[in-house]
Formats: sequence, C-alpha cells, structure tokens
Amino acid sequence: MNELQFAPEMLARIRARGGEFHERGYLFVLAGIEFLQSRLPSRRHVSGGELVWCCRDFAIQQYGPMARTVLEHWGIRSTEDVGRIVFTLVEVGLLVTQSGDREEDFVGCFEFAEAFAESHVWQAEPGR
Repeated sequence: MNELQFAPEMLARIRARGGEFHERGYLFVLAGIEFLQSRLPSRRHVSGGELVWCCRDFAIQQYGPMARTVLEHWGIRSTEDVGRIVFTLVEVGLLVTQSGDREEDFVGCFEFAEAFAESHVWQAEPGR
C-alpha cells in the first residue's frame, strides 16, 4: 500500500470536499475494502460495521502494535472517521452506495482504545 497515491486532480477533488484526513487515510480505507472483499466468498456490498471491523483487522495486520498510532497520525480516530472517509470517496466518485446506506452506519461501532488494545500477538518465543 505504501506506493499507492491519488492522481493530483483526484486528491484536489477530495480536498475540495473538505478532505480532513491524510491522503494515506483515504488510501487505507480503499485498501481495507479490498482486504474485506478478498475475505468474502464473492464480491458484494458491505455494511459500515463490516468495513470498520475489517479495517481494524487490516490495520493490525499491516502495522501490528502501531496500528492505532498510524491511523491516528492520518487523522482516523474513530469509526465515524472511517465513515466520513467512505462518504467523501462516494462524493468524488470512487465508491458507490446502495439505498439506505448512511454515514451514521459507522457511528459507535467500537471504541478505538478498546479495539486496538492488546491486538497484537507477539511472535517471539518466551525467553528470547
């Protein structure tokens, strides 16, 4: 994911819509959607709750115990922030919604402090 970036005109469109997050935050959510789709038997629409939990798992897989810190560096501090990113990406035409999808679907899915606490399983053997 590190080599990905938006074309300058797309990033300008995101910023014009009030894009308050670091570019990497938007790219992370797009990558999180692909991560989620790769775990499903077939591609389908996903709910806000499904997406935020999968973004949590993806962040932990990518960044280990630094996952929460990395997301917060990009401005993502809550599940609501993931929703704001998703709906900004919808507004610029990179994602689509289905009827009934709402930004409120992302509100309060979990608390970051709890969801990322003790999320990393250390791989080192005891005594090393």
